[in-house]
Amino acid sequence: MTTRVFLFLQGPHGPFFHRLGRQLRATGAQVWRVGFNAGDRAFWPDAAHYLAFDRPQAEWPDFLGELIDRRTVTDLVLYGDARPVHAQAVRIARARGLTVHVFEEGYLRPSWVTYERGGANGNSRLMRTSIADMRATLSTCDAATPRPPGAWGDMRAHIFYGALYHGLLMLGRPAYPHFRPHRAIPPGRELGLHLRRLVLMPLHALRRRIASRRLRRAACPYHVVLLQLSHDSAVLSHSLFSTASEFVQAVIEGFARGAPPHHHLVIKAHPLEDGREPVHKDIRRIARDEGVSERVHYLSGGKLGPLLDEARSAVTVNSTAGQQALWRGLPLKALGAAVYGKPELISDQPLAAFFRAPDRPDAAACRVFHRYLLATSQIPGGFYSTRGRRRLLRRIVDLMLAPDDPYDAVLAPAASSRQQVRLAG
Repeated sequence: MTTRVFLFLQGPHGPFFHRLGRQLRATGAQVWRVGFNAGDRAFWPDAAHYLAFDRPQAEWPDFLGELIDRRTVTDLVLYGDARPVHAQAVRIARARGLTVHVFEEGYLRPSWVTYERGGANGNSRLMRTSIADMRATLSTCDAATPRPPGAWGDMRAHIFYGALYHGLLMLGRPAYPHFRPHRAIPPGRELGLHLRRLVLMPLHALRRRIASRRLRRAACPYHVVLLQLSHDSAVLSHSLFSTASEFVQAVIEGFARGAPPHHHLVIKAHPLEDGREPVHKDIRRIARDEGVSERVHYLSGGKLGPLLDEARSAVTVNSTAGQQALWRGLPLKALGAAVYGKPELISDQPLAAFFRAPDRPDAAACRVFHRYLLATSQIPGGFYSTRGRRRLLRRIVDLMLAPDDPYDAVLAPAASSRQQVRLAG
């Protein structure tokens, strides 16, 4: 049997990739890690299997190609496939016939992680799979639906590991002089934003409670806008927007032109919003310019479920949170490429018409899509909390070692049953 050789690139902040590599090594596989900065190095304590890339960015493709050949790499493992070093790596790996394992935040957040092969988000196989195909696949299998936990407590740990990662990155810059982050702001600014977010969490929570209470007491119908982070690769790579403010501009203009005059608009920030862009100020300015200042409200995070329970509709670029609207049967408008961007699920109306009288999703199609995700790419657990990692690691190694892609594996039980029938006959 050929020994599997796994090459890890950048992962989620924290110890998840190291723990995963350790478990893969226990199966007899070889595991290596390429690090691009001191943050990557700190979260990979296994120095014997760590390879530093401390060269200019232009040398990365040749470095990776030589490394794959020298170590006879069979599998590439990465978190997110859109950042430049990962996008280049995926192309190189495919050309050499490697299996590409892509991790992402769960499409069914917050209690799942996404695991796919070849690509995620706009590069996912889901983009090419119709609801009819999903329904046909599910009809041939009896996949058990995993149950999520009540809560993982990931958010505080997520922010903490982000701050620690960027702090370590700053301290170790001399060892990686050519490193350039895939985000637009410098690492020092990134560190400051994480620390500020940690310190101000209690104040933000108080502000959210006040704003949410005010909204609940009001008797006005409202629509929800689900903001994403401006540096989110799903926004930058799979939509026409380059900033959150551009998206907000389009939405508020559509709301002002189409929504009934007694309807309101609630714009909810992403839970990890750190203020790197003046989105709140832009919202106030745009709403004022459109003459709807008294009808537009901003919430700095908070729980989404109760907000959607009373909403008339939801609008997003392509946030995974859009699926919480679909679960509730709410009309949903997505302005970017999304894995749930199926004609049965999202509206194709112009924004003004959507706010005036939004089309509802097909409830049966929503159930099919949800079941299909749970049967394929969604793994219970999380990257950041100890309990979340523990549950994730119990399942993910076997999935990575399996010969079938998660979307093909769901067909395996039915194929096996048919084979058994043929043998018995």
